[in-house]
Amino acid sequence: MARLERLRVYPIKGLDGIELETAELLEGGTLASDREFALFDADGEVLNGKRTDRVHDLRTDFDPGVATESQRSGGGEAAETAVLEVEAPDGERIQFDLETETGRDRAEEWFGDFFEEDLTLERDRSLGYVDRREMGPSVISTATLETVAGWFEDEGMTVEGARRRLRANVEIGGVEPFWEDRFVGEDAPAFEIDGVRFAGVTPCGRCVVPRRDPESGEPIEAFQQRFVEKREETFPDWADADAFDHYYTVMLISRVPEADRGETLRVGDPVRVVET
Repeated sequence: MARLERLRVYPIKGLDGIELETAELLEGGTLASDREFALFDADGEVLNGKRTDRVHDLRTDFDPGVATESQRSGGGEAAETAVLEVEAPDGERIQFDLETETGRDRAEEWFGDFFEEDLTLERDRSLGYVDRREMGPSVISTATLETVAGWFEDEGMTVEGARRRLRANVEIGGVEPFWEDRFVGEDAPAFEIDGVRFAGVTPCGRCVVPRRDPESGEPIEAFQQRFVEKREETFPDWADADAFDHYYTVMLISRVPEADRGETLRVGDPVRVVET
């Protein structure tokens, strides 16, 4: 049976993700804590993995607390935290409480020194600093991740490695590879996760990041060429090829209707395809 297998958000844009058992959909249509913070340079440009492979030198963890957006707006008593832990290449571990101005200032200074840039740490709690700000969560199937990892098995790519390279929010289990491709194109259906509707907006064209090992930053040679060849070979007959500009594409970018924002997704929730 199709089900919500995993939820993963990336609290600091460009850095490591964290897995959640539940995630609330924000008023902007994205998942709470996803890209909630981002580092910007003096020209207002975001710092991420597309810009520098030095992000792979850092290991990060993040405690988003247990308060939901609705609890916060309603004055709930649930804990409110935003604690970032960073491990540097030399093994140094440092924590920043991003709920406080002092903690954010410390984080700006530390990251500025590490990346050798004048950086500011910004926060957006209603939408996050997602690349496609008019869209919503990214979606992929477990079977897609297994298939992509298999293409690069000789280079040591694991399913978890593929997961970290492709950086999806919502992972669907119990379905076939490239299941998510069916939700774009003319007359495409939508799907629901326990009644919360997701409509496909666009396939996700990939950047330079997936070719790099998420731990070391080392690239796989000719990654894009092989990916495109394999993607074309395995492109599903039931997908609408006209909805894809090229084959260096995997993962779905979705949109959640306003009526379903504020709802909570839970790992294990059932998934069903619905006609639009």
